[in-house]
Amino acid sequence: MNARVLVSIVSYNSGRHLRACLENLKLQTFRDFNVAVWDNASTDETPAIIESYQDFLDLVHLSDRNVGFCEAHNRLISSSTSEYVLVLNPDVVLDFGFLEHLICEMKLDSSAGSATGKLLRKDKSSDRPALDSTGIYFTPSQRHFDRGSNETDTGQYETREYVFGASGAAALYRRAMLEDTREGTEFFDESFFAYREDADLAWRALWMGWRCLYVPDAIGYHERRVLPENRSALPDVINMHSFKNRFLLRVKNMDLGTYARFFVPITLRDVAALVYVVVRERSSLQGIPRLVRALPRAWAWRKSIRSRRRVSPREIRSWFSHSPVAKPIEKGSSL
Repeated sequence: MNARVLVSIVSYNSGRHLRACLENLKLQTFRDFNVAVWDNASTDETPAIIESYQDFLDLVHLSDRNVGFCEAHNRLISSSTSEYVLVLNPDVVLDFGFLEHLICEMKLDSSAGSATGKLLRKDKSSDRPALDSTGIYFTPSQRHFDRGSNETDTGQYETREYVFGASGAAALYRRAMLEDTREGTEFFDESFFAYREDADLAWRALWMGWRCLYVPDAIGYHERRVLPENRSALPDVINMHSFKNRFLLRVKNMDLGTYARFFVPITLRDVAALVYVVVRERSSLQGIPRLVRALPRAWAWRKSIRSRRRVSPREIRSWFSHSPVAKPIEKGSSL
């Protein structure tokens, strides 16, 4: 597969969404891309839908087990030498110019290791859909959110700028950045399995001096179900991985000076999360032994990041705020 862009899609019981996702990919104005799909042992109509698109898909892998978001995307990304990789959720539908807008902006800015567009919520009943994501941001307590999530789109995010990172629902990554930040054969850390892995990659990329572009002209529509307000209705396994990965993120990426700076809000949030899990979500306690088993590996990643980082902890700290942080694009930006 030698196209300029690899579109990497991982599905799991995604039959309700996958057909629309693939149909809109067919209509992209940028045509130099291959599509690879990995199915994680779906039990719905997903395999049949994939079979019906064999002529459009360049690579298909039907797994006999659910290996998770991270391992599946790692396998697909490794199958190609494309200049860019678009990691795309099957519940996302892209406007026709999505890829073209992002590729054009990435070509102009060699410091950009990733790019994200404006994702809106799928809501056919509204003339003005709510925003889903215009990039991710972190608070001092180490909660991370999608910028603009649930806000009505009134044009408040129409500026091209740098953000902390791209939502993994529809993120364009430069291959050079993925190679620069990987450990072994892993671009996404497979200890995460799923959830928060996009924030982990974004944080690593920042340490290495790569930036994430927000391009408002690139529009997509996402039917998101994993939201803080929906936590009680989500499957236990989703909440367990989310709980575990909150701590893995910090072990791998946070320097001690930043931890000291935000010790109080971090600790208060940790206590609240632990109390919530013990009292109302005991199934997530399974994440604690998983976290313990992952610690030696996470510490090795941490040492590798520290030995290769190109920016200061002070620069990383500037991204943590109670309100979303974005930074202006400098003319002639380059690494």
